[in-house]
Amino acid sequence: MYTITKATVNDVETIRQIADKTWWVTYGPILEAEQISFMLNEIYSADKLYKQIENNLQTYLLLLEDNEPVAFAGYSPRDEDADIYKLHKLYCLPATQGKGYGKILINEVAQKTLDAGKNVLELNVNRFNNAKSFYEKMGFAVAYEEDIAIGPYWMNDYVMRKQL
Repeated sequence: MYTITKATVNDVETIRQIADKTWWVTYGPILEAEQISFMLNEIYSADKLYKQIENNLQTYLLLLEDNEPVAFAGYSPRDEDADIYKLHKLYCLPATQGKGYGKILINEVAQKTLDAGKNVLELNVNRFNNAKSFYEKMGFAVAYEEDIAIGPYWMNDYVMRKQL
């Protein structure tokens, strides 16, 4: 049994904990430990998450299994093109992967995108991340490649889009 709730600033630490538990498993095989630590601290700092939620820069959804948070998604209109919504983050605790929660959250974000009158959902995925095949099954296709500097490191991503 699951429920989805909109995260508030009170959920920042929960989001940080899920990210920490999933990033090491997800990125450990493809990134150096120093890069993972740096990016977690950069992207998931409590201050940054608090500001994103407080200032409505990103909406976070929490998926709860039996009232325990096990997954989250973060999305917003895309800065450069408000006609496109961007799925910034989607992570499920390793113990819950395969239960369909990622699909449920993508479908929820897709519905929020449609509710906002938009019909394109976009995301970035590391070019070596196995999640790419999952996103393809969800109807996303590679639009282009993008290399993004984050501190002294690079995120080597595919930008994938889904027409809703």
